[in-house]
Amino acid sequence: MKQHILVIGAGFGGMWTALSATRLVDIHNRDNIQVSVLAPQAELRVRPRFYEPNAHHLAAPLGELFDVVGVNFIKGAANTIDVQAKTVGYTDAAGAEQVVHFDKLVLASGSGLAQPDTLSVTQHAFDVDQIEAAIRLETHLKALATQPESQARNTVVVAGGGFTGIETATEMPARLRAILGEQADIKVIIVDRGQKVGAAMGEAISVSIAQACTELGVEWRLGVSVQSIDANGVTLSDGQHIDAKTVIWTTGVRASSLTEQIPAERDRQGRLHVDANLKVIGQDDIFATGDVAYAASDEIGNFALMTCQHAISLGRHAGNNVAAQILGVDPTPYSQPKYVTCLDLGAWGAVYTEGWDRQVKLVKEEGKALKTQINTQWIYPPAADRVSALAAADPMIPVVA
Repeated sequence: MKQHILVIGAGFGGMWTALSATRLVDIHNRDNIQVSVLAPQAELRVRPRFYEPNAHHLAAPLGELFDVVGVNFIKGAANTIDVQAKTVGYTDAAGAEQVVHFDKLVLASGSGLAQPDTLSVTQHAFDVDQIEAAIRLETHLKALATQPESQARNTVVVAGGGFTGIETATEMPARLRAILGEQADIKVIIVDRGQKVGAAMGEAISVSIAQACTELGVEWRLGVSVQSIDANGVTLSDGQHIDAKTVIWTTGVRASSLTEQIPAERDRQGRLHVDANLKVIGQDDIFATGDVAYAASDEIGNFALMTCQHAISLGRHAGNNVAAQILGVDPTPYSQPKYVTCLDLGAWGAVYTEGWDRQVKLVKEEGKALKTQINTQWIYPPAADRVSALAAADPMIPVVA
């Protein structure tokens, strides 16, 4: 009977886990190990690009890739994990409840936007967290052209001045003008609790962010937060009301709630504590990767972030190591000491940084060229060719050279 490695999730962490596990099994020429991926769709949703227009194009099919390397795809949404029985309950494509057994489980179920319960965010705000939400926002923006001219129609408020908020806001002037016309009197406002433009991104990069926002006409409301949202705009914590037909929520991310079904320690974002091999601490047969793993990325106190940059490497290591445990060979401890960022700043360009202190290396057109290459090439799945796809899943390949 075949040993079964079950991967929950087909995002960056899940896809690379499946390929990497299959790679090591292939290297050892074993035919008694099956790798399966359980996910709602056999596609990689390119989440880092959901702030862009045309979100419906931002998903890469995985069916042919999985077929050519021998990964079994199970279409469904995981609901329950029984650690003792080694089973996962899921809802299949027809809506029926099913159960699948595993010998080794890799949780790669990702993360989602953490929306506050006290605000009418779900009712009145948009977000770019998932592809359906990004498509909903695009539909709304296009419909603005049918509304009467008003300042509220032409105003977008972005709640949160972190990575997603900045990329969403700086892209918005071009998106709005494409819909409302080049002469439209548009207004884009970032609401952030920080005391300085781009404060959440660090001192070195904030200069570029401020310059880009000034040139693009993106305003900041600093030292305040969104207190409430209604159909006509937002009220800030200082009592100010901003008329806006479009409010985009970008603050806070939390790991998949499936992590709560694993008896183990979690961090404040719900991520499971894992060891150097990405095995969940306290569990013999369960690994975690991508956005659900709280993993040390180096030996000086840094931990992987909820980014595709880290998820790709985490996935390659998790897949390799879960297979290594079955095969009885040495694992490859996860290590990702080099950290970079490439922040898109709309028509101004982009800014590329290196190191955890985000030292600026490229700006404007040079930064944009790199960002475009990352977004359209580097983060996409490998071609559906068995040899090259498995070779690309080697955990020793650096995500950032």
